[in-house]
Amino acid sequence: MNDIENITSIKLLVDEFYTRVRLDGLLGPVFAEVIKDDWQPHLDKMYAFWNAALFGVPGFKGNPFARHAPLPIGNDHFDRWLKLFTETVDAHFAGHRAADAKNRAGLMAVMFMSKLANMKGGPGRVVM
Repeated sequence: MNDIENITSIKLLVDEFYTRVRLDGLLGPVFAEVIKDDWQPHLDKMYAFWNAALFGVPGFKGNPFARHAPLPIGNDHFDRWLKLFTETVDAHFAGHRAADAKNRAGLMAVMFMSKLANMKGGPGRVVM
């Protein structure tokens, strides 16, 4: 298997990953509620995101956390998201960038879960 090498690799990764997401019983309905049947704008944004994250290519604009914060999601969703992402990377790629992509995805999942917990008050904290 080759490593993630360029935008073509990223498109394969993103397309395959979101195919898995759409079919997933936990994640699919959350995405379907927001995206409806128009996936291409989201996929285009994810191509740009991963191209910037892995190769430093400018072009991604957005605030991923702000887009996810209002959704009805929790730790189970992020755990599943990360599992599907890791499986997708492992099914198609091996190498330094593939490992970097999985690492970055793991860090994002932990950060999002932490921020969401703090927004909702977190354990032992009351938000009014």
